[in-house]
Amino acid sequence: MPETPALAPRADSEAGEVLGVLERVVVAPSRGVFSPHACTNIDGGLVERGQIVGTIESSGTAIEVVSPFTGYLMGMIAHEGERLREGEPVAWLRVA
Repeated sequence: MPETPALAPRADSEAGEVLGVLERVVVAPSRGVFSPHACTNIDGGLVERGQIVGTIESSGTAIEVVSPFTGYLMGMIAHEGERLREGEPVAWLRVA
């Protein structure tokens, strides 16, 4: 049986996988009751990396939900007063 030639890496790309998904999800940093920030009421608006998109109230402490990405707000997934667990989705962004 003839040997199959090894595939050489392409010179025009980096080794490894390339992430081609434009959507990103902002997740809750802890458990508690969610409240959206005023800036997140506009779907399609630009959200900057580090911008607050809401707060989580837990045991009398408010924890900020901060976006780790810059992108356009496609919609809020969590609703005002919803109880969230750590890692649950809060907002959906599309990066350019």
